[in-house]
Amino acid sequence: MDIRIRHAHPHEYDRIGEITAQAYLGDGLLDFGESDEYLDELRDVAKRATAAEVLVAVDHDHVLGAVTFVPRGGPMADIARPGEAEIRMLAVAHETRGRGVGETLVRACVDHARATPGCVRVVLSTQRTMHAAHRIYERLGFTRTPDRDWNPLPDLDDITLLTYELTL
Repeated sequence: MDIRIRHAHPHEYDRIGEITAQAYLGDGLLDFGESDEYLDELRDVAKRATAAEVLVAVDHDHVLGAVTFVPRGGPMADIARPGEAEIRMLAVAHETRGRGVGETLVRACVDHARATPGCVRVVLSTQRTMHAAHRIYERLGFTRTPDRDWNPLPDLDDITLLTYELTL
């Protein structure tokens, strides 16, 4: 497989949104399943493309996965502080998992961060059960930052997101 990373094209937004939604649903990452409000956010690639960079992994123009790269805060940033870029919504199509697509997307985000003036760190949030993603982050040098762990739904006690950072 010849994986290339590039910015997403608008005609790919529906496919990217569906890959992302199905990855989160299939992995049991949405507490309310099909009725989870976050599912609409995952599918709305056009919205996030106006506030951040949506990168895709492609093989001969076939979309394999995608990630949202937030270089300088703004409405798409959850935890980024000044001087930090953030990785969000990393998703790989189920049929292409285990082929290095996720790691290639994370590496591309790190490269983008290094090329961003004033960026000194890359941060991200992840769910406790995303063990394959944790292995990727740790293999690439990210370290856990428990002091930054947070809950996106404070009314629900059991949703604490783990955080990682990579100093550039």
